[in-house]
Amino acid sequence: MEQMEIKFNNKFRYPWVLLNEEPFTDDFKRRVSIVTDAPVSFGLIPHDHWFQPDWIDESKAALGRYKLTRQRIIYGGSVSYRNMCRFNSGFFYRHELLKQYQWYWRVEPDVSYFCDLDYDPFLFMQDNNKLYGFTISLLEWAPTIATLWGTVKDFIAQNPQYVAEGNAMQFLSDDAGDTYNLCHFWSNFEIANMDFWRGEAYSKYFEYLEAKGGFYYERWGDAPIHSIAVSLFAKKDQIHFFKDIGYRHSPFQHCPQGSNWTEGHCSCDPHDNFDFARGSCLKRWLQQS
Repeated sequence: MEQMEIKFNNKFRYPWVLLNEEPFTDDFKRRVSIVTDAPVSFGLIPHDHWFQPDWIDESKAALGRYKLTRQRIIYGGSVSYRNMCRFNSGFFYRHELLKQYQWYWRVEPDVSYFCDLDYDPFLFMQDNNKLYGFTISLLEWAPTIATLWGTVKDFIAQNPQYVAEGNAMQFLSDDAGDTYNLCHFWSNFEIANMDFWRGEAYSKYFEYLEAKGGFYYERWGDAPIHSIAVSLFAKKDQIHFFKDIGYRHSPFQHCPQGSNWTEGHCSCDPHDNFDFARGSCLKRWLQQS
């Protein structure tokens, strides 16, 4: 928060909304109030939006966690991580504190922002008909989403009306949608329009995925869930790469290059940059966009 305030929000004073599945302590609230002069709201996530639903077959879910743990997949055995992914996929934009807002910038713990941002990215998105903005794109762990693409294909077959003309299928698939190439936008950074998530296409899509139980039987992440949806249900030119926002979520980092680095007074090392490293999907995005 301190970095965000220094680099951006002290100029714009956008409100902060902090959500947690447990009540925030008074000490935490006091410390946060020192960091920003902007309004801050503290919200409790409803139980049903966070915790594993009762209808999930726990024996099947436990077996799925065991298999991923044996494969040494990060968070493979974590139920709380799955709760978070499900919440960020289908519930955060429904929270009472967020209903009044159309746009959001997702800010995670333990991230870094390196550059000054002197313009308003929300107005930029609005004025240029953008719906979703990212800084890092990469490959997903295939074992965590073994049945996801097949489920998406079934949904599309039943609901072809939701697929947008001029979509970004080429970012997701190398064979016109037959298989998924695992590319996704890293959703720990997102600047996006919540009306897209609240719309009919995404709502029906999430309901369909939710009913399959893949958030718990596998380890479906909100990053591929969001990325697939926005790539199919929006036009590709409604997705924006924020090349001028320096950002790190360990171990990956986007550091602006050239004039973007200079004009942003960026503190990151421009040579420490994941954009075109092995495992990055940015080159694919730039080629198809």
